Amino acid sequence: MAKKSTIQVEKVNDHIVNWLKTYADNAKVNGFVVGISGGVDSAVTSTLCAQTGLTTLCVEMPIHQHPSQVNRGREHIEQLQKRFPNVQRAETNLTSVFEDFVQQVPNTENEHKLYLSLANTRARLRMTTLYYYAGIHGLLVAGTGNKVEDFGVGFYTKYGDGGVDLSPIADLMKSDVYALGKFLEIPDSIQTAAPTDGLFGDSRTDEDQLGASYDELEWAMNATEKGATIDDFSGREKEVFSIYTRLNKANQHKMQPIPVCLIPVSYK
Repeated sequence: MAKKSTIQVEKVNDHIVNWLKTYADNAKVNGFVVGISGGVDSAVTSTLCAQTGLTTLCVEMPIHQHPSQVNRGREHIEQLQKRFPNVQRAETNLTSVFEDFVQQVPNTENEHKLYLSLANTRARLRMTTLYYYAGIHGLLVAGTGNKVEDFGVGFYTKYGDGGVDLSPIADLMKSDVYALGKFLEIPDSIQTAAPTDGLFGDSRTDEDQLGASYDELEWAMNATEKGATIDDFSGREKEVFSIYTRLNKANQHKMQPIPVCLIPVSYK
């Protein structure tokens, strides 16, 4: 199920950069703010934003963060600042904010729900922080989600990393993002690191949480778009297809517009 990207990286790069610049010009803003996680998605997104020549503010927001993620993020920002004079950096350590929040809310004996709720809380604290920076500097919050995460399995936090102003790479599969990352020469440490959302303060990977690799999920997403059903597969392919369809169905609430209860005209 290994997936090799077929995108024309230079053309895709130029297209996204022009799209970003045009959007920012029309919105009359100064540039972009990007949360830097130490992963390939945020590295690629921030590099795309930097190429616009507009202010690109890279923000680190550690919350009990694993040292390897922090180190990769800083390596990327340092590299980016050497390449682009319009890149700025900021760090807001949210650990104490998070810990204070934990002390103020009720606990629960359901450990799974507790861990998941607190993981999502981390993402929402970061979203709030990015919008603070965006507000005081006149910037747009650039999202870092890719296509399989945003529209395939919904692997993001609603109103957390899903809370953005625009999504530069959301029409690119994860393999495309890696291809673009290689073209953009982001640090090797990021290109080779196992993808992780970093929301649990440990070294668990996205694959650990999802039960399938991004290559496998891309395969399942493409198969679904071609009209395949689970009966078309066996073995590992059947297992992956089942994982994909289950997550896609469960996370539709993230992908669809917020439901609005429409009042009959006769009631108004």
